[in-house]
Amino acid sequence: MTSSASGSEIIVAMPGTRLRQNQKLASQVFRSCAGLCGCSIIVVMAAILFELLLNSSQAMATLGWRFLVTAQWDPVAGKFGALSSIYGTAVSTLIALVIAVPTSLVIALFLVELCPKGLSGFFRTAIELLAAIPSIIYGMWGLFVLAPFMARYVQPVMGKYLGFTPLFQGPPMGIGMLTAGVILALMILPFVSSVMRDVLEMIPPVLKESAYGLGATTWEVTKDVSLKYGRAGMVGAIFLGLGRAIGETMAVTFVIGNDHSLSVSLFASGNTIASTLANEFTEASEPLYLSALVELGLVLFLMASAFQLIAQLWLRAAAVRMGTQ
Repeated sequence: MTSSASGSEIIVAMPGTRLRQNQKLASQVFRSCAGLCGCSIIVVMAAILFELLLNSSQAMATLGWRFLVTAQWDPVAGKFGALSSIYGTAVSTLIALVIAVPTSLVIALFLVELCPKGLSGFFRTAIELLAAIPSIIYGMWGLFVLAPFMARYVQPVMGKYLGFTPLFQGPPMGIGMLTAGVILALMILPFVSSVMRDVLEMIPPVLKESAYGLGATTWEVTKDVSLKYGRAGMVGAIFLGLGRAIGETMAVTFVIGNDHSLSVSLFASGNTIASTLANEFTEASEPLYLSALVELGLVLFLMASAFQLIAQLWLRAAAVRMGTQ
């Protein structure tokens, strides 16, 4: 009886032991694959940086730091400066954020706090459809529809009432820095508003219910509970939109004018790093010309990486202040 019982226990125990061994092996394989995928991102980033440094070495050796602080761009004379492209990238992105961030916040608050449930799904689908439109379609629409509208109705009015400032002086051509900023704002608005909406929806209902129970109004709950609780996530949404706007190429190329000049006026034509690369990369026949364009790409890579690093540091500090880490 004893030997039979012990034998049955061994028979029963073996499948369970084999199952645990298989689960442990599967867990180790999954952990190794996940770690390999995570490391591959670092390897790819390092490889991109290495290639940019390698192919821009001629421009860095020939032009030095003057490349970053001069605006002259003359491929025939072999003179290259990135200042106008860096300026155009920064200004167009800033205009996009000034327009898109408040609009996205209002849209997110409306969908979460005020919109009837029957209409909420419709508006969410419409916003997601905007995110699915290719950038070149935005550019064509901007060139054929938005630019004439800006030249006929918007820029003349802005020049009339705000022309005392250098920002709104010059002929209303339609294309230029302002139009490029508006196009970028339309492009990043679906991403920023969707992330902000998700952040607001993750706020624990008990917090808002407690505030309502104390007699707070909808505005007070939104201002003192929703916005404060979701502040870190909203900043993350803003930096997500910033990353999208700073590297946008085709849409901006259609409407910015692609002029290598510095102008304070938002009505004037300009260029960005991405638009310069899109326009001139296939025309770069000289080694120094090609190297200068690659160095422009390196500058854009470092700018985007710096913004993402700042976002991560800010979010981590905000999480520490809120006691979540």
